[in-house]
Amino acid sequence: MKLHDTAGMLENVRNICLALPEAVEHIDGFGHNTFKINGKSFVISGESGNGFRLSFKSDRETQEFLLQKESFFKTPYIGRHGWVSIQNPDREGWGELTILIQEAYLRAAPKRLVKKYEEFHKK
Repeated sequence: MKLHDTAGMLENVRNICLALPEAVEHIDGFGHNTFKINGKSFVISGESGNGFRLSFKSDRETQEFLLQKESFFKTPYIGRHGWVSIQNPDREGWGELTILIQEAYLRAAPKRLVKKYEEFHKK
């Protein structure tokens, strides 16, 4: 993947998010690809002159841990609610991002879907 392969990165995010039960993709009023579960956003992605940006819902503890890493930063406007962002993620970082996206989904999903997800992943 090239440094600013925004289409490829969006496709990675789309594949991860839409594999989760009942997750949907929506283009918000700013042109960002927003992934939601039951009307609640758990991932927002978009591009700018700086390339691809990925933002995801987190908890405060995970947010503080991630902010210690050079590549992560607090999401503008919604970072106070635990959201974390990364600009132009490296190819090697997608394993970690997949886990973080799945955790974001579980934070936003209703209990019945969390249970369904956890039962499926016990196997």
